[in-house]
Amino acid sequence: MSKFLDKQSSDALYQAIVSIRNEEECRAFLEDLCTVSELKAMQQRMDVALLLDEGLIYSEILEKTGASSATISRVNRCLHYGAGGYKTIVPRLKAEQK
Repeated sequence: MSKFLDKQSSDALYQAIVSIRNEEECRAFLEDLCTVSELKAMQQRMDVALLLDEGLIYSEILEKTGASSATISRVNRCLHYGAGGYKTIVPRLKAEQK
């Protein structure tokens, strides 16, 4: 867990996310929870993670997503040295897309 997040304060959020049953509930919850800008930023990061996992280079990802080099770099760093969230989720998404 991030040293920046207080466990007690974040438990309700994480429990809420884990309780989501389907994509429709997830979409509704995130639309209520986040601003449009926050959602777009998260969607863009997920797109970047998927493209990095496919082996695309920064310039190709920039062209496809419009993400800044700082965003691409941050996502890449998290893919390799982060908490493991992308490493867990990206393969699941790819398996579901087959």
